[in-house]
Amino acid sequence: MSPRTAPGPGRFTLALLIITVPLLLALLGPLFAGEPGPRAASFTLGGGHWAGTDFVGRDVWRQVLLGGRPVVLTALAATALAYAAAIPLGLIGALTHRGWLEELVMRPLDVLLAVPSLLFILLVAAVLTPGAVGLALLVALVNIPDAVRAVRAATAEAAARPAVEALRMQGETWWRTAVGYVGRSALRTLAADAGVRLTGVLYLVATAAFLGVGAEPDAADWAVMVDRNRTGMFVQPWAVLLPAVLIMALTMGTNLLFDAALTQRDRTPKRNRREVRPAPAPASPTGRTPVPPATDRTPPTPGRDEKSNPCI
Repeated sequence: MSPRTAPGPGRFTLALLIITVPLLLALLGPLFAGEPGPRAASFTLGGGHWAGTDFVGRDVWRQVLLGGRPVVLTALAATALAYAAAIPLGLIGALTHRGWLEELVMRPLDVLLAVPSLLFILLVAAVLTPGAVGLALLVALVNIPDAVRAVRAATAEAAARPAVEALRMQGETWWRTAVGYVGRSALRTLAADAGVRLTGVLYLVATAAFLGVGAEPDAADWAVMVDRNRTGMFVQPWAVLLPAVLIMALTMGTNLLFDAALTQRDRTPKRNRREVRPAPAPASPTGRTPVPPATDRTPPTPGRDEKSNPCI
């Protein structure tokens, strides 16, 4: 991407502004939520509740302050767990010279990849009752196959370079070769994939909580708020709009931030090498361009030497 078409610092600043509000509310909101007050009538405005009340008469703003942390922490934990398992497996698939080992690693993941993520979570939730930790593990599990394929594809080209063979011949450890060289060469590609994957994980966590998986029916959770308050959407819309907008801002801002950060790195101009030009020849007193001195001597005439030349 050329510097003219690449976005400037304004896009990076916009991404920070979009993601800062939901992150601050999610991480610091419980510190300012305070004690629960007396409940009022359902889906009402006013009465000391500037954002109204929810379906059971609780203050909507207090629920917003309390409901972001479960979504954000579950999504971050699921993404970290998925990459913690995907990076070693993907590096093994890219660096191994044994076909059976690569098949042993990749083929079971293809089976899991064929099952829709949300369907798998719902099937497990029908047998078990996962909490927040269980939901993070389930979301990480359904993201591992795709993440492994992304890691393997990003590192396969670097793993085939002669430098990797040179490191092996020098006796370098597998971990240093895989992480120090192969993994570092694919770092930018994996960072871009992490931004997109975190957005998908946020969507999956919010959808699962919306369906009642990993969260109590009356829990303080942004996705649960959208689900439980949708019946009063036209009576008291803030109970639905506030958590929905915050989830949208968190997902969109995360993706935009990663994209802007990587593009900003691409825009960094490389230092141009200065061409060394010869200094101009000094002008002669007459104003004419001086004739450069001859550097080559006239070769002697064949068959004649210095003794046969009477002028010498």
